[in-house]
Amino acid sequence: MGDTYSQVYIQIVFAVKFRENQISEQIRDEVEKYICGIFSNKGQKIIALYANPDHIHIFFSYKNFRISIPDLMKIVKVESTNFINDKRFCKTKFAWQEGYGAFSYSKSQVKEVTHYVLNQKEHHQKKTFREEYLEFLNKFEIEYKDEYLFEFFD
Repeated sequence: MGDTYSQVYIQIVFAVKFRENQISEQIRDEVEKYICGIFSNKGQKIIALYANPDHIHIFFSYKNFRISIPDLMKIVKVESTNFINDKRFCKTKFAWQEGYGAFSYSKSQVKEVTHYVLNQKEHHQKKTFREEYLEFLNKFEIEYKDEYLFEFFD
C-alpha cells in the first residue's frame, strides 16, 4: 500500500481585528508557542512564525492534507483567540479579522521566506502592513477587491 508524500510550503498572513496593536512584546512569545502547538497537533510543521502587534506571519510545511487550509486557519484563529482571552493577555477582548492570505513557495525559497518572516520587526520599519499585503497580492497575481481586504487604518 502506497503512502502520500508532499512538499508544499505556505505563508499565511492575517490581522488582528480593527488592526489594533494587541500582541505586545510581553505576550508575543507565548502566543507564538501556542500557535506552533496548534499546527503541530494538526500534523503541520511551522518553519517560521512572527506575531507583529497587529498581524501575524506563519510559514509552514503543509504536510497533512486531511485538514484543509481553511479548516486549519479556522482552528488556529478560534483556539488562539480563546487562549489569548482566557489568559487575559489584552485589556480588551481579543479577536482576529476575518480572512487571511495564503501564499505558496518552492523549496528553493524556504531560506529567503524564513528570513523574511523572522525579520518582521525590521521589515515594518520601512513598510506598512497595507503596503506589504498589497505587494504580496500583486506579486502572486491574486485578483482582489478593495472592499474585501483587511481593514487598514494606516
